[in-house]
Amino acid sequence: MAGSGTAHLRGDEALLRVEDLVVEYRTSGGTVQAVSRVSFDVLRGETLGIVGESGCGKSTTGRAVLRLDYITGGQVTFAGEAIHDAKPRRMRDLRRRMQMIFQDPVASLNPRRRVRDLVVEGLVVNHAPKGERDSTGERVLRDVGLTAPGLAEALPRHLSGGQAQRVAIARALALEPELLICDEAVSSLDVSVQAQILNLIEDLKSRFSLTVVFIAHDLGVVKTVSDRVLVMYLGHICEYGEPEEMYSAPAHPYTRALLDSAPLPDPLKAFGGPPLEGDVPSPLAPPSGCVFRTRCPLAQDRCAAEEPQMREIRPGQFAACHFASA
Repeated sequence: MAGSGTAHLRGDEALLRVEDLVVEYRTSGGTVQAVSRVSFDVLRGETLGIVGESGCGKSTTGRAVLRLDYITGGQVTFAGEAIHDAKPRRMRDLRRRMQMIFQDPVASLNPRRRVRDLVVEGLVVNHAPKGERDSTGERVLRDVGLTAPGLAEALPRHLSGGQAQRVAIARALALEPELLICDEAVSSLDVSVQAQILNLIEDLKSRFSLTVVFIAHDLGVVKTVSDRVLVMYLGHICEYGEPEEMYSAPAHPYTRALLDSAPLPDPLKAFGGPPLEGDVPSPLAPPSGCVFRTRCPLAQDRCAAEEPQMREIRPGQFAACHFASA
């Protein structure tokens, strides 16, 4: 498991492979490394959950996979084809097979276009015939449960949050993708609508054999939908594994802190602790060695001098921590 950000690569079974991904932004204050040597794979038909605090790099990772953000370094391979340096024309073709659902469903929709036009935007870009666009638009609106009379003629401002998110999902499905990246797809919705959208995504995944990358900060949601979970902090991978094992016995102190921060059903039950100290460091000046060491209750001198490597703590569970143990 070479590299501090390397997760778990399992050969040619992977539909998506990300290796040593680096994304940097230049600002007036210096260079921000939003994603630092992150590696993982996603097997066909599975859901990989990516979780972490705001600013940890999870959304940037998702956008970089689709080349919506510039990739500074590393490699991204989709269905065996290297896409990190694909030409724009080839990338447009590949995006028919890779779609993204964005965090803000209303902001991601053109406010001047009607629902029936929004869901076939990708087909228009790819020069599909009008008959195909019309039939596909009707089909995907049925698939996501948007069948109310007149809804196809509505503008985004006339939609509820749940309806807008369903339109965003329909737009992605219209191109019949193999990979669906959901970037905080339910974070702006109330709990009851969240459940509807999550059930819809699970149903569509099964019906259309989708492979899903599900990005969220809600630990409970990620556990519910994911086959494997990847935890990020300040652009690095901290831990990676199957949700049941990781949630019941987290190996990395940051994963444990995230789980401890979630509200408990029993108000009398204490946190597992110890609590974290301080704030997240500036990405302009990340700590040396382990980027989590300034807040870690286990930190020692070695953590400042040596960057921890991802290693297997238990079968199928990996953590980047010098002192993680089974």
